[in-house]
Amino acid sequence: MSSYTILSKLDTLPDNLKQEVTDFIDFLAEKSRTPKKKITRKAGSAKGMFVMSPDFDEPLDDFKEYM
Repeated sequence: MSSYTILSKLDTLPDNLKQEVTDFIDFLAEKSRTPKKKITRKAGSAKGMFVMSPDFDEPLDDFKEYM
């Protein structure tokens, strides 16, 4: 999309929406400037946080009529 197309669309907006577009452009510019943080994950870091019940693989009582 060309700058001319964007500007012509911008000219048709009311002043309050033009301000929102300006704010959004500022947001996008700031977003592009900030470096992305690389998340490092460690395998097994959630070990022990979740416990599965012993009957996990057993059929549910709610589905007995379908089986």
